[in-house]
Amino acid sequence: MMRTFLMLSALALATPLAAQDAPVTAVPQSEAEQSRLRQVGAEVLFWSQEQRDANFPNMEKVFPVHVVEASATPRPLPPGAPLPIDAAALDAFIAEQNIAGLIVVQDGKVRLERYARGYGPEGRWTSFSVAKSFTSTLLGAAIADGYIDSVDEPVTKYIPELAGSAYDGVSIAQLLTMTSGARWNEDYTDPNSDVARMFLEPVPAGEDPTVYFMRRLEREAEPGSKWVYKTGETNLIGVLVRNATGKSLAEYLSEKVWQPYGMETDAVWMVDPSGNEVSGCCLSVSLRDYARFGQFILEGAPGAVPDGWVADATRAHATVRPGGFGYGYQWWTYPEGRYGAQGIFGQTITIDAESRTVVAISGAWPRASDPALWAERAAFVDRLIDAADAE
Repeated sequence: MMRTFLMLSALALATPLAAQDAPVTAVPQSEAEQSRLRQVGAEVLFWSQEQRDANFPNMEKVFPVHVVEASATPRPLPPGAPLPIDAAALDAFIAEQNIAGLIVVQDGKVRLERYARGYGPEGRWTSFSVAKSFTSTLLGAAIADGYIDSVDEPVTKYIPELAGSAYDGVSIAQLLTMTSGARWNEDYTDPNSDVARMFLEPVPAGEDPTVYFMRRLEREAEPGSKWVYKTGETNLIGVLVRNATGKSLAEYLSEKVWQPYGMETDAVWMVDPSGNEVSGCCLSVSLRDYARFGQFILEGAPGAVPDGWVADATRAHATVRPGGFGYGYQWWTYPEGRYGAQGIFGQTITIDAESRTVVAISGAWPRASDPALWAERAAFVDRLIDAADAE
């Protein structure tokens, strides 16, 4: 089964990488092309290292996307004092973690910036689930703009197609914190898991593929009583924001963050077969703009979200494991008051409010997720923040 899966993936990717040189902004019209893209989307988890290195900085050459337009006046990221970190240890960390880009920004100044694996400051790198934190910020913006009244409202008010499903009685806050009680399998090694199958099936005409899949889930716990990581629920947040605002997520992200805060590079956001952004995943952003987004959140997302939103979003609403590891509104919370965004294959933004430091890392791990790689990543990021805080 797995060998066949990988062979299909290799065949499916052979043409797009050679044939496309610019972002694709239209959804493919033929069912055959949509079927091929659904298959490739499911197979991303099982790409070879060669495919990861080729595709992670070029996802717009593989999938259709929407463009998030950058600012005409980019926010400066001036150089700061070089971070006092051992060069050999840094080189070893970059090599061992298959890192493509690493940046440390403190007080809005760049104290460390490194690139590898053919990546550079002019490029973009896929976010995977780091996008979840962007999506939750857009929900906060929709509340600030009056499109949504409160996180205490029921999800079915904005996605009525979920009525009669496991999402009856689930609040927006429970969707944000992944405590809906719906049963879900996020196993990245299993091609039959929910996360792998979500966009694999054809969807009846006129139906949203996320809603079509998610409304068939069963309930395993009372809403609010159990935390389970579910990419599909972030995709529902995206549907909710689109329904409430009447805008695409790419358009709204440009309006609320990219242009007013001064992002310097257009981002691209992968779209599903219906032409809507895959909001639990798959933004492609430059390394410096990942750092700017971290700085934007560190500053409280000025002008975009309600007062107190960032503080509430980045505190633990659910416990993930002992020792200070929790989950907020699509943000992970860590010991020592730190918080961040995480994506498979080694994508992270880590924020330390006390030292006013942001660390953004893009990578291409050999596996989607690995406890040893996460532990090594966390330890070295702590080391970078401690070095920044020491001066």
